[in-house]
Amino acid sequence: MLNLKLSHNPLIQYRPIRTSDLEVLEKIHGDLFPIRYESEFFQNVVNGRDIVSWGAVDRNRPNGQSDELIGFVTARTVLAKDSDIEEFLRYDSSRSEQTLIYILTLGVANSYRNLGIASSLIREAIKYASNIPTCQAVYLHVISYNNPAIYLYKKMSFQCVRRLSAFYFINGQHYDAYLFIYYVNGGRSPCSPFFQLEDLLERRLSKSAFANSWTTIFPRELIKLLVTSAKSGFKMVAAKLWRKEDRKPSKWSKCKESGSLLPTKHNKRMSTEGAVSQFV
Repeated sequence: MLNLKLSHNPLIQYRPIRTSDLEVLEKIHGDLFPIRYESEFFQNVVNGRDIVSWGAVDRNRPNGQSDELIGFVTARTVLAKDSDIEEFLRYDSSRSEQTLIYILTLGVANSYRNLGIASSLIREAIKYASNIPTCQAVYLHVISYNNPAIYLYKKMSFQCVRRLSAFYFINGQHYDAYLFIYYVNGGRSPCSPFFQLEDLLERRLSKSAFANSWTTIFPRELIKLLVTSAKSGFKMVAAKLWRKEDRKPSKWSKCKESGSLLPTKHNKRMSTEGAVSQFV
């Protein structure tokens, strides 16, 4: 559907952000976000220094602006052990290379809203994360009053796992933030009932007297196969339960009103100077 703010039919395409995008990138950030970003941040984005990014352009945009940014997402790879969401991961301390993708900023020019551009940009970040074998999740923060962004992440199956009190400090005022996580490559929360059940099953079967006694008759590979088969059965049951749960009324309002699914452990206050945070 044609956006009423546009006088033409847009043709949206996506590409990496380049050095030539610097001026427009700074302008859109300034127009959309209440936080002022330092020039170093933008230089890192356009030059790809520890930041990956994707830009949206409108190939049908007139007046020679067909390659000018109208939307963007920026992200950074972080080590899971160095992140502040380790407690929400099935973290294996023996695998120090486990990583995460943290979305820094996401924005779409006002005249190009409601065209699915933000969703497509997020999918680019998720696809990127999914292609990194060591990556377990994509995560981000969103200010508590940004209802359109909250709705978008919920719609895209991000999980709201915590409300962070006074996370942002903008123009002399504190604002809460929600922490959202999207698991990839088999990553999931260690506090989920499914993870606890699977972990208990594996430990019980592999360490039980039954398993130890039968290893004299059957090879340990067979015991592992039994564990895997049992886990697969539980996964099928869990999948059915999840599908059934999806048909129930949303519990998002509970998360939104209670403020947190888990107790807040860390507060991170963001100032208006040099802050790196996520808004839409």
